[in-house]
Amino acid sequence: MNAAAVIMLYAIPGFFLLMAVEAAVAAWRGHKRYRLNDAINSIGLGILSQLTGVFTKTLTIGIYAWCVAHLALFALPADSLWVWAGALLAYDFCYYWLHRMGHEVNVLWAAHVVHHQSECYNLSTALRQTSSGALLGWVFYLPLAVAGVPVEVFAVVALIDLLYQFWIHTEEVGRLGWFDRVFASPSNHRVHHAVNDRYVDRNYGGILILWDRLFGTFQPERAEDPPRYGTRSPLRSWNPLWANAEVYWATLLDASRARRWRDRLQIWLRRPGWRPADVAARYPKPAFDMNRAIYDPPMGGLLKTYGALQFLLLLGMALHFLMAQAHMPWPWLLAYFGYMAMALTLLGLALEGRGWARIAEIVRVLATAATVLAVGRWFGAPLPVAVQGVVAVLAALSVMLLLGARRSTGTATASTA
Repeated sequence: MNAAAVIMLYAIPGFFLLMAVEAAVAAWRGHKRYRLNDAINSIGLGILSQLTGVFTKTLTIGIYAWCVAHLALFALPADSLWVWAGALLAYDFCYYWLHRMGHEVNVLWAAHVVHHQSECYNLSTALRQTSSGALLGWVFYLPLAVAGVPVEVFAVVALIDLLYQFWIHTEEVGRLGWFDRVFASPSNHRVHHAVNDRYVDRNYGGILILWDRLFGTFQPERAEDPPRYGTRSPLRSWNPLWANAEVYWATLLDASRARRWRDRLQIWLRRPGWRPADVAARYPKPAFDMNRAIYDPPMGGLLKTYGALQFLLLLGMALHFLMAQAHMPWPWLLAYFGYMAMALTLLGLALEGRGWARIAEIVRVLATAATVLAVGRWFGAPLPVAVQGVVAVLAALSVMLLLGARRSTGTATASTA
């Protein structure tokens, strides 16, 4: 396992510790920053992004390594402090332009939109990451390869830039004076996630906010205009696959409806929200409502307990996937990924209150336990008898929670009727 992967695995416990601290501070101050369904969705999208990254690293790191080997103008040493400092600064500059283009070019927004879909703003939002960003994002970092930044330096400074941005996703840290004028900060990044008119498409910096000041995209947070979060085309779903696909699908649909080939092509390259005139006339969309109610389907106590339990189990599986992937045969790896994607999707749909999804969850849980007990393994890894027993107990508990949640929902519906 490379250094970047090791750093990420060690960072994960820190993420959850800081989220717990943030939630505790918010509760002490009388603020409600977290909703269980939203947090599960955001972190679940982060899990899916990390799992997808196992397969896309060949595209990102592989192309970068090839460019360093064949196109580099200089042979920069990996043991030089100046190389590391320069690489981090250059990476942050390239990130600014990738981030900015992610808001100005529709095909790039289709990937980046995932990070903006949550209508909450807390540390779990930082983990809400795209699974398709690697398809085009690597292009913006090729200048570092041409300059000769070694692969290992590039991988680590990329992770440093990403990890820095975790802490700025909070409402519990206010304005920071001079720091806000130089660095990306919670105040600056709240502006970036807001849908208010004055805040849209501002403050793209990853570590330094100086890039925004230099290129005219900086906007300070205003006390009289508190940020509202989400996107101007709200997702309104806990389905992680749909979260990744929604803008691609909407763009593909509009492109297929356009009468002119020029429109069918340029819709991918124009600003997000742009639609061919003939398509907009025939298929109008409702205007954005700043005062819309946030998406929060009701959840009873049993469903919340089930969601939390299954999420913790899936988180543990994701960590196992990341630690075992280097030695796991590709067929097992693909099957494991498919199982995780299905499980995260069914969990999200169950939390939306879809009855069929809860039935599908019962089938998944029982089939998982039955397979483990029958073969004594988990995607090729042997499981001790004691662990198999725990799996059986957790499956039984999960089914009881889901059946209880369905019964309480049915009772509530009947009494309302």
